[in-house]
Amino acid sequence: EVPDVGGDTLFADMAAAYDNLPEAMRARIDGMSAVHDHAPTFGLMMNAETRAEMRDRYPAVEHPVVRTHPETGRKTLFVNGPFTTHLVGLDEAESDALLDRLTRQASVPEFQCRWRWRPGDVAMWDNRAVQHYACSDYFPARRVMERVAIVGDRPY
Repeated sequence: EVPDVGGDTLFADMAAAYDNLPEAMRARIDGMSAVHDHAPTFGLMMNAETRAEMRDRYPAVEHPVVRTHPETGRKTLFVNGPFTTHLVGLDEAESDALLDRLTRQASVPEFQCRWRWRPGDVAMWDNRAVQHYACSDYFPARRVMERVAIVGDRPY
């Protein structure tokens, strides 16, 4: 079920995002790690007990800032605003500034496509190389979809 207006999904090509960083920036971030955590976003909608239970089941994890796609060998930028909390080894101010710069790469229109949903549509994407964002611009209409995800691999 899709609204008459809005509810699109934007997809960002994170290989293009990485490729289009300045060479000095790519050299700086290659080999860096970042912490990814669901609690600062999804945790806000949970009571304290549920949040603690989810934290035990799904703790924060450390991933490379630049991951190599296991099928293509292509480097992709592997950070995002909602889940990447900080860059390992940097002080808070430096981490925040660099992370802000890196996460903004996903919002460059030249690295994005926009999917306008119609009833019956099916979309498939690779979370190892693409970020997605569902536009929440359709209230009070409804947007009802089914999503299936497969278990991923360990980023490297």
